[in-house]
Amino acid sequence: MAVSDGWHPVGRMIRDAFAGRPPSADGSWERQCPWRPGIFGIIAFTGHAVLCVPDDWTDASLRALRPDGYGGAADPRVIVALAGTDGFIDSLDTIFAAPGVGGDARLEPRSDLAGHPRAKRAADLRDGVQVFGLPGRDSAVVTVARGIGGLPELSFELDETARGRGLGNEMLWAARTLAGPDDVLIASVSPGNVASTRAVLAAGFLPVAGVQLFRPADVP
Repeated sequence: MAVSDGWHPVGRMIRDAFAGRPPSADGSWERQCPWRPGIFGIIAFTGHAVLCVPDDWTDASLRALRPDGYGGAADPRVIVALAGTDGFIDSLDTIFAAPGVGGDARLEPRSDLAGHPRAKRAADLRDGVQVFGLPGRDSAVVTVARGIGGLPELSFELDETARGRGLGNEMLWAARTLAGPDDVLIASVSPGNVASTRAVLAAGFLPVAGVQLFRPADVP
């Protein structure tokens, strides 16, 4: 369900929410097609939810799950009903967004890190994954890919031995140079990951929505 500006509706909604134009907080929900084959998700804005599911779920069957925009869409029973007990259910994450800053890239391509678990996970969930690192350091991994709603999505990891030295903040600021000022970068972080939450906030990212990805077991 593409739109005239080329963004998947969810991508456009995230961009609008970041720009201060979120959906109406009226408790409603809507359905959209998945932005990537085999990856489904529920995006929760303040007072509004978006269910990105295939057509085999009818509107009537979705209404029966009571996925309201006031938290009902994030009810674990809704996710289990959609994914099945044997399906993949990702963690409930917060979507953070920040504009790119352009300029000279402060990260270097690191194809040698393509086998890193962080890069492999990104490839399972997103398209066009690129892997970067800080010059001269093997402790930092950053991926940039086409993620939720078609937006450029970051993921990052810092080796445990390198934490507590400000490298996380340096890494995320550097990641923002990979996009221009007109682009919006997103990063999904579990609320329980306090260290990463602090890092994205310190690097100028702001929370815009919640997301939970899933995939039924019978979907390749």
